[in-house]
Formats: sequence, structure tokens, C-alpha cells
Amino acid sequence: MTRELVFGNAKLALPDEIVEGWVATNDGIIVEIGRGAAPRGSMDLTGDLVIPGLIELHTDHLETHLRPRPKVHWPERSAILAFDAQIAASGITTVFDCIRAGRDDDYSPVVNEISLVIGYIMQAAAEGLLRADHRVHVRCEVTSDEVLDDTRKALTQRIDLISLMDHTPGARQFTSLDAWRIYYGGKSGRTAADLEKLIETKHASHARNYAKHRRALVALARERGIVLASHDDATPAHVDESISDKVAIAEFPTSAEAARLSHEAGIDVMMGAPNVVRGGSHSGNIAAETLARNGHLDILSSDYVPASLLLGAFELARLIEGYGLAKALRTVTINPARAAGLHDRGAIEVGKRADLVRVRVVDGLPVVRDVYREGRRVS
Repeated sequence: MTRELVFGNAKLALPDEIVEGWVATNDGIIVEIGRGAAPRGSMDLTGDLVIPGLIELHTDHLETHLRPRPKVHWPERSAILAFDAQIAASGITTVFDCIRAGRDDDYSPVVNEISLVIGYIMQAAAEGLLRADHRVHVRCEVTSDEVLDDTRKALTQRIDLISLMDHTPGARQFTSLDAWRIYYGGKSGRTAADLEKLIETKHASHARNYAKHRRALVALARERGIVLASHDDATPAHVDESISDKVAIAEFPTSAEAARLSHEAGIDVMMGAPNVVRGGSHSGNIAAETLARNGHLDILSSDYVPASLLLGAFELARLIEGYGLAKALRTVTINPARAAGLHDRGAIEVGKRADLVRVRVVDGLPVVRDVYREGRRVS
């Protein structure tokens, strides 16, 4: 049980506005919100901003801790704890850890890695070692021969979100084969001849597996009530497929048309915060800022840089006239919470979890000072 805390002399990021006021919590829940001067005995936050704890639905950064260098596999428990500390320090109080099911060219899991990693996450949570609330996001490489077996292994423990991925050259993220050759050639150092062989192999895997594996994965998600996301939708046909499969989240659509159609269909559009911070996609696809200006961006994800999540929201407010900080912060708080079915968090409202972050803005840069999860300081 956590004691009562009252945060005063603060700017509160409410769902629709930023106000000067105070917020009181008790036993991990927000119990009262007020404007103006706080009750006596409150903590003086000296005008700092208080925002809901950030909700991260898609981060690949755990893989960086598990594989800090090529051919280096770091002990899972140590990697998870280090990753968790970085997540919390970035103001993220709920995180969906991405774990891959199925092999891909740039990542080959060790035997039973998916079960080991999920098991260690659950064990660390049960032992009270984790600062953030960790959920499991299984990224399913649909064309992989192993994806169904890997996903079923994960289901024996826990899955909270499934994303349907297809990294076949010439499709989705890389509709241009030339763009794929440049990206993967530079990333892997493979020769042109090796890349052509890989294209043939991947196309064969797509023809062999895509349709049947996608049907099976969608069926598994529906049976278990697991939220579904589709990855890198690029065309109207991709969006139609997502609508048919009752996908809730469109992860990183690669074209403005796919993002618009997804948004209009009620599918939440998620883009990478690094895309916002860097001013565009690292692989040459649509810019997240463009989608925000078009009104078709719902959620930001830190993707591969945890600190980008908060900064990305601030950048949206800075770059787009009239967008406003309250609206920008919804892309990293209440919108992802709603998309994931987590209705107990994501907003500073009475009755919600006391997942709160104290932020000081220094020359336009948001600096995380304190992080509370269910009223308990974790960073």
C-alpha cells in the first residue's frame, strides 16, 4: 500500500488542456485534482509539468540489451533489468516489450529465446524487481517457417499484443527493391549476389507461408482476446486486410494513403517518435509529422530510442502550429492506453492509476525528474 501524496505548484497535463494546479494520490490511485494553490503539506514541484506515465506499445530496445554487439548474447535477466531501468528513466510506466517470433535476416533468436525472455520478465515482475509495468508484444514474422511454433510457445506464458509483420523485399516497408538493396546491403555488408539470393529466398517464403500463417495468427489472437497490430501497411489492399482481420493498431504505415484509410476505419495509427525527432523516416517512408498535420496520427512509439517518446510529443507541439502540448501528449498516454485496452491509466483523472511523471522543460527540452508508478517513486 502506498501512502497519500499531494503534488502541488505544478502544471498538470490533463487530457484536453494544461492547467496550474495540484493532484492527490492515495494507495496508487488519483483521488483528487484541483486548480490553483494546493492543500497545505503538499510537495512543491516549483512549477514543473506533471504528465501521465507514458505508455509504450512497441519498443525494439530490449533486443539491443539482449544483443549489445554482433554475436554477443547478454544474460537475459541482466538485460531485462537494465532495459527496465532505462525505460523508467524515460518516463515510461507501461511498456510492451517486443519479442520476435520467427527468424528474419537481421535477427536469429537462440533456441527457446522467446520462452526464456517472457519467463524472466514475468519472474522479475513477480519478485518486484521491475520499475515499469511490463507487457508482452510478440512481433510475428508472418512468412517465417517457425513463427507459429514460436507464438504458441509464447502463448503458454503470456502475450498482450501481437503484430503481424512481413519484411519481404518489395513489400510494405520496402516497396522499392532498390531501396531494400541499399538498406540491407549497407546494414549487413552482403554482396550484390548474396542480396539477390536472399530476395529469392524471401519471396519463396512469402509464397509458401504468408496467407496461411496470417490466418492462423489472427485466429489465435481472436481466441485469446489479444490485441492485434498490422506492421508497415503500404497500400489500400493492406488496409483492407487489416480491417478484415479486426486489427486495432496500424504500426508505422509507410504511405499517407494507408495511414488515412486506417485512421478513417477506426484503426489507431502509430508512428515512431524517432521519425518525429529526426524529421523523417530512416528508411525513406512517410514522415510522422506529415501524418500529424493531416490529422491521421494517433500514437507515437519510441521504437528503438526510449527517450524519444517524450521528446517526440514535445516536438509535435513545437513543429505544428495550433497542435498544442495537451494533444501531443495524448499520443503517448491516453491514446496508446485506449488502443491496448488499458482503461485504468493514461490520463490524470480521478480513479485512474497514479502513474505520474514530473518533467522540467529546459530550453524546450523535456527533462524527466521523477517517475511514479501507482503512487510509488520508481525513478
